[in-house]
Amino acid sequence: MNANPASGLHPSRRSVLRAAFAAGTVSLLAAALASCVSGPRRETIVVAGGEPGGFYLEFATLLAASLQRHQVARTATVNPTGGSLDNVAQLLSGEATLAVALADAASLEGGPQGKHPGQIAALGKVYQNYVHAVVRRDGSITSLDDLAGRTVAVGMPGSGTSLITPRLFEVAGLKSAPAGTSAAGRDVIVKALGLNDGVAALAAGEVDALFWSGGVPTAAIAQAHTESAFALLDLSSLIPGLRERYGAFYDKVLIPGDSYPGIDAMWTVGVANLLLCRTDLDAETVRQTVDLLVGHADELIPRSSVGVQFLSPDSLINTADVPLHPAAAQAYRELHG
Repeated sequence: MNANPASGLHPSRRSVLRAAFAAGTVSLLAAALASCVSGPRRETIVVAGGEPGGFYLEFATLLAASLQRHQVARTATVNPTGGSLDNVAQLLSGEATLAVALADAASLEGGPQGKHPGQIAALGKVYQNYVHAVVRRDGSITSLDDLAGRTVAVGMPGSGTSLITPRLFEVAGLKSAPAGTSAAGRDVIVKALGLNDGVAALAAGEVDALFWSGGVPTAAIAQAHTESAFALLDLSSLIPGLRERYGAFYDKVLIPGDSYPGIDAMWTVGVANLLLCRTDLDAETVRQTVDLLVGHADELIPRSSVGVQFLSPDSLINTADVPLHPAAAQAYRELHG
């Protein structure tokens, strides 16, 4: 991980896990492992993931494999989706058993002031998303203000990116204008493109910038960067405005230098990701899943990840205003003694 203690970047998930072992939590993890398959298992668990090339789908695939390997379910599968909002919708409809979602999106749906309060619960805070504002290195865009009059890919409908991008524009004093219209003043022409289509459009010069909220590095961006050199914009100045208008979901985080080769470290907006379920999910499945998050965290780290991970008992419980499932809360209490 290319960051020093003064950078403000939290340790990686691997570092957190090593620290947990060093602090003497081995016995707690062993207890979790021993209890993992002690109860009845479900026939099927479906995990709502994300787009190909993104962190969500990679994490969801690892989680499903772990759930099946450790007999939490006889079969565990993954649904590719557009992202956070789609994932919450699949939970509510019963299409998915578990889902990953950004904390702001989860709150919008299942928080106290959300559209479906009391229907969604969290199993834990699992890792950090980093908002990427990606531009071509050989272009003239060096700040968010330079996007006025430009065409920008803002995420697939149903994604967490599609939620935060207009919030960023609002705080920056920019206005979204739909594709096919003429930009005037502070207008930004927006195209609803997901990760892969957005990266291809940026590389081809069909859009001037791509917004994406995901892990570091994001595989699809890293691959395209090897052929079409990209740069990142600093978004950290928008954090006070975001927090004032929308809540304390947004943090200043650093994309480490050389996460994408040749791109310097860049400050941006970070949003925690939560693993969610419906509040009516049975307590045994919830408990066994929490045991996996703690006792088998090493199985849930995507190979590409260098970003902030939260799979330790003290941080898993910090789920913003989306309450922990009661069985998850009890499991964490038992882990903490």
